[in-house]
Amino acid sequence: MNTDKIRQEIRGLRDGKLFFNNAGSSLMPNIVVDSMIDYFHQEEQFGGYEVANRNAELLENFYAETARLIHSKPSNIAFMTSATEAFAKALSSIIFIEGDVIITTIDDYISNQITFISLQKRLNVKIIRLKKLDNNELDFEELENLIKEHQPKLVAVTHIPTNSGLIQDVESVGKICRQYDVLYLADCCQSVGQMVVDVEKIGCDFLTATGRKFMRGPRGSGFLYVSDRVLEQDYAPVLLDMRGAHWSEFDNYELFKTAKRFEHWEVSYAAVLGMMEAVKYANNIGLEQIENYNKNLAETLRTNLSESGFKVLDIGKNLSSIVTFCGPDNDLENIQNVLRDNNVFFSASYKHSALIDFTDKKVDGAVRLSPHYFNTLEEIERVSEILSKSLI
Repeated sequence: MNTDKIRQEIRGLRDGKLFFNNAGSSLMPNIVVDSMIDYFHQEEQFGGYEVANRNAELLENFYAETARLIHSKPSNIAFMTSATEAFAKALSSIIFIEGDVIITTIDDYISNQITFISLQKRLNVKIIRLKKLDNNELDFEELENLIKEHQPKLVAVTHIPTNSGLIQDVESVGKICRQYDVLYLADCCQSVGQMVVDVEKIGCDFLTATGRKFMRGPRGSGFLYVSDRVLEQDYAPVLLDMRGAHWSEFDNYELFKTAKRFEHWEVSYAAVLGMMEAVKYANNIGLEQIENYNKNLAETLRTNLSESGFKVLDIGKNLSSIVTFCGPDNDLENIQNVLRDNNVFFSASYKHSALIDFTDKKVDGAVRLSPHYFNTLEEIERVSEILSKSLI
């Protein structure tokens, strides 16, 4: 990992900050920002329609680069303004009726949980949350039993919960879903960009992701993966526009064949271009290399924090580049003040964002540091030293 070169390509690091909020909104490479600014300048001169036509081939690279990122085909990719929009579009393509069952986990993202509860309130859809084993891993025997008993309409799992470093075994979930022919939605909002994500291995029907986190793209960008089998069965969002279908008769339309049917016609093409450059940047480095590098950073940070006396809250066999912790007395405020005073960029999750998980862990929240491949081991040691002094 050529961190020197990578860091030179990030103007946001020039003021000496220690940036560890990549799980929130990362720092974009210069090429991402510059490409968007150039595109806006073109729109300023020629208008959005003309510029989109002139750059049509370049913009289409978004689908090719994103397909390369997750080992799929361009026809399976749709541009989204966020992972939440992608999640909502996927759900809206499924016709839920009263009594349908959704199986999810206690670690699913807060917005996903609220969406499920909304479906429960509006349509009387039943939510079943999969129990965890003592080691914090998913209970696949229970998952199989629940599928047999309830024949769910959907299984939805967050690959890496935003409130902990846990990497959930989404591939094993996918094998079970395929075995019983159940629709499967994988929220990879926190995993795409920090580790290898392969839709063929996961076996999902839908995969959602954002641009602003570990992908290092702009806010207002993301993508949705839609499997061939879902496209072939004519799944589509409940509210289509001319991006999704051809108006074939006065009272009828024909769906377009690709995942673009999940898009809306109006979109910020500057954001599409910026996201394409971010994905291309990560692809050129290599996600396997990024994953291995990040794992070393996160493991070192967790070890340092534990040895200093902090409560590290990440539990599981496989942990990611999200490190969550609190003080020995569950303190958050003092830790945050110390980090701010030392120009460390971080985030915090509170109980309302992870109601079940933090209740089980008996904490009111966690400070979250999320190192990425432009960080160095020297920075890990610096932030560890800063934090250790906060306990004195």
